[in-house]
Amino acid sequence: MLVLKNLDEIELMRESALIVSKTLGMLAGEIKPGVTSLKLDKLAEAFIRDHGAEPGFLGLYDFPNTLCISPNEQVVHGIPNNDLLQEGDILSVDCGALKNDFYGDHAYTFQVGEVSKKTKKLLVLMKLMSIKA
Repeated sequence: MLVLKNLDEIELMRESALIVSKTLGMLAGEIKPGVTSLKLDKLAEAFIRDHGAEPGFLGLYDFPNTLCISPNEQVVHGIPNNDLLQEGDILSVDCGALKNDFYGDHAYTFQVGEVSKKTKKLLVLMKLMSIKA
C-alpha cells in the first residue's frame, strides 16, 4: 500500500536523512589504516545520539550495532568488529538514523588510505551506476 507523505512529514524524513549524511561525513575523516570498524561504529552511535536521533539499525531484527560495515568483497550488512583496517581496503558503510518516527538510511563506499588503480576504477564505476539508477 502506498502512503503519501505531506510536506511536514517529508521535512521530518529529510532531517533523519541529513543526520545520516552528516554521520557518514564525520566517519570519512576517521576511516584510515589501523582503525577498527567497531571504533567507527561507536563514533557513529555517539554522533547520531548527539544530534537527537537514535541509531536506526541498532537492535533492529536483533542487529547488534549502529552501522553495517562490509570491507572489500564482503557482501552487505557486515557486523563491525575489532579487525584493523588495512591500507588499500575499501569499506562499505551503511548507516541509519531514526528521528521523529522517520528513518534516514544511506550507504557509501570509502577508500582506506591509498587504493590500487583497479579499485579506483571500480569505485568510479559504482558511483556512475548509482547516479544513473
